Amino acid sequence: MPQETVAIMTHWIRSFLIVVFVGIGFGGCALIAPKEEPPLKQVTAEELTTLLRQRDAAVHSMKGLFTAKVRGGLIPIATRVEGTVHYRRPNALRLRGFTPFGSELFEFVQTDDWYKLRLPVEGKVYTGRQSDMKELGKLARFSQLSVWAVGGVLGTRSISKEETVKVVEDRDRYRLDVYSPVGAEAGSTRRAIRRLWFDRRLLVVQEDRLGAGGEVEAMIQYDDFRRLDDSGTGSARTVVEQDGPMVRPFKVSLVDGHGQGTIQVTFHELYQNQTIRAEDLGQAS
Repeated sequence: MPQETVAIMTHWIRSFLIVVFVGIGFGGCALIAPKEEPPLKQVTAEELTTLLRQRDAAVHSMKGLFTAKVRGGLIPIATRVEGTVHYRRPNALRLRGFTPFGSELFEFVQTDDWYKLRLPVEGKVYTGRQSDMKELGKLARFSQLSVWAVGGVLGTRSISKEETVKVVEDRDRYRLDVYSPVGAEAGSTRRAIRRLWFDRRLLVVQEDRLGAGGEVEAMIQYDDFRRLDDSGTGSARTVVEQDGPMVRPFKVSLVDGHGQGTIQVTFHELYQNQTIRAEDLGQAS
């Protein structure tokens, strides 16, 4: 075969292979292109409200072990806390914090409108009505933020009969705005008190607590959702399906809206609907 013919065939084969490889490259890019999420399904405010109430009603009691990292000077006693939580419906809560070596740092007990905050390190005990806690300054703020942080785990986010809600689509999430009447009289004006973000699984993944002027008091994120098994302990299997009443977040991150600090809580164990005694709640038996 003449050399000129061989050269022409070699050039043609080379050009053909280049076109093939380029085509494969573009095809590969198309295959790994990010998949577009389908539009959000239509969900009503009534459906989300019912879902929250079902989750709340599924919890009669809760106890667990957690680790908390506190930053920003919210408490002067420690930045890393090992803690326990005990909760019993309708509103009995006890939080205790310890150093990594087991020394007790604080105890916070709440029942109805009554509270007790005990600080063994300082040898001080504060008690009274929760409405008067502001007098404690940063200690009151830390106690309130701690209650909000664990509230989403305990299932205490249900909507009361006096509150109204509105649902809107916020990018790839649903946002439920919660409003409360300002006065006791009928037809009184309402103000926003909370915002809840639901993901596509209808899990609450973010919550904003709002102040009287609409300012953000605290921003809370919920992660690492796990389904509680029959014994009440947290399963190691992360939730990937539609949520049920026995699903709880094992990680909570809270940012103070006034810039005073952050709290990050990681739960190691959660036991749901087991017997909680009066002494577990720091109450007289």
